[in-house]
Amino acid sequence: MNPIVKKLRVVFVSGILLSLFAAPSFAAGDKTQKKTKKQQPAAADTKSSAEPDKVLYERSTTEYKKGKYTEARLDLQTLINTYPDSEFLAKAKLMMGDSFYKEGGTSNLTQAVAQYKDFITFFPFLDEAAYAQMQVAMSHYRMMEKSDRDNSEAESAEDEFQAFLLKYPNSPLVPKAEQHLREVQEIIADGDYRVARFYYVKGPRSYRASAARLNEIIERYPLYSQSDKALWMAGNIYDKWEKREIADQYFARIVREYPASPFVGDAKKKLTSAGVPIPQPDQEALARAAEQKKYASERPGVVRRSMGIIRTGPDTSMAARSGAPNLTPPVEATSATDVLKPGAVPGVLSSGGGAGGGNSIAVETVPAGSGDSTGDTTAAPPASGNPAGTSEVAPGSSDAGSLPKPMEPSSAPDASTPPTEQPAPAAAGAAPAAASPTETPAGESTSVGTAPGAAPSAAPGKGTSNEQTASTPEKSDPKAESSSKKKKGLKKLIPW
Repeated sequence: MNPIVKKLRVVFVSGILLSLFAAPSFAAGDKTQKKTKKQQPAAADTKSSAEPDKVLYERSTTEYKKGKYTEARLDLQTLINTYPDSEFLAKAKLMMGDSFYKEGGTSNLTQAVAQYKDFITFFPFLDEAAYAQMQVAMSHYRMMEKSDRDNSEAESAEDEFQAFLLKYPNSPLVPKAEQHLREVQEIIADGDYRVARFYYVKGPRSYRASAARLNEIIERYPLYSQSDKALWMAGNIYDKWEKREIADQYFARIVREYPASPFVGDAKKKLTSAGVPIPQPDQEALARAAEQKKYASERPGVVRRSMGIIRTGPDTSMAARSGAPNLTPPVEATSATDVLKPGAVPGVLSSGGGAGGGNSIAVETVPAGSGDSTGDTTAAPPASGNPAGTSEVAPGSSDAGSLPKPMEPSSAPDASTPPTEQPAPAAAGAAPAAASPTETPAGESTSVGTAPGAAPSAAPGKGTSNEQTASTPEKSDPKAESSSKKKKGLKKLIPW
């Protein structure tokens, strides 16, 4: 047979067989297509009947989970603008802030803060308001710089964490917020400590600038890792200012509040040399020191700390892990500007009486009729021009609060008083109350028994008895103070 005919026959038979086997499959495919065509209108009907705000919310949720934050925000914004009364409005606003927070970056975190605060404004009584406040604080926390740079974000984070702990004390997020607040305050205090140490190293001329920042650290951030060093530096500053009673308070706080500090031994020596009793360590401070030792192994070593130069974020590994953080806002009572003014005294410890506690005046009241052994009751005015029975202590001296010392007779007399005139002692047994006042050239009246050269102790034009003169402090006469005495007082006021 011709081979061409054989090939044609094989092709014809195979085609017939293929058509027989393929026919059922084509029929089944047609049936499935018909079923799908019939089901499509039903699905379209369910979508059209569903709530459009719910559809937008579910679609944005799916996009949010996939990391498509921009597409999710578009759907959420459409939901918020189109359906202001939707039941998904609160969730949409919260997810809007979460999308910015998850995406990260300075601009996105700033937008997240605005969205979370907007949620708190519109829904303050929902349970999610605590979460939104926590996220506001965390947004500032993530934008914090290192301690030697701008600390505006750290201060904002401190304010927001404090607001969270005060408004939501029963929230399950409180332990996390407390720990983050300790870390934030560690960064803020470390920035102040670096500046204070810079001025401390410069020498006595910069001690006031250093003391202002050290007082801020000591009073507001007791959990700071370098608070014991700040106390030691502040104690040395006041010791060099000859304010030993204030310096001893700082040294005593080292022993009492930081028993594990390496400065405890030196602080005890200072207290012993001054004759001040050494206080016992606080039990709470001992427990906090023992708790800190548990986390000592987790702190980075020298190599990892040196790598922090490359890292942009702050190092919070030295922050405390226990203890209640400070929840009070900062007070601008003690500032470096005020301390730098001449004659100003840096703020003292809260237990020591506040700012300016060392610049005090001790007053000794002289009882009426108390004179010398001869019965003389005339009180001679002090040579320095201070009121009778008072002793002014300069800020640089260590006699604050002590009894007045006897005045030295080496002060220069007033130029208007003749050098030969001295206060004449009154006769023994004289009755000063019966003396008649005599007019002086300046129009002032004095009692009999007061020397012509003595400084007047009463107001112009009024007569007083010797008993009133002895019991009432006299007013200071600026003319009676010599120039040499003024220079000496100014030197005491400014130790350097």
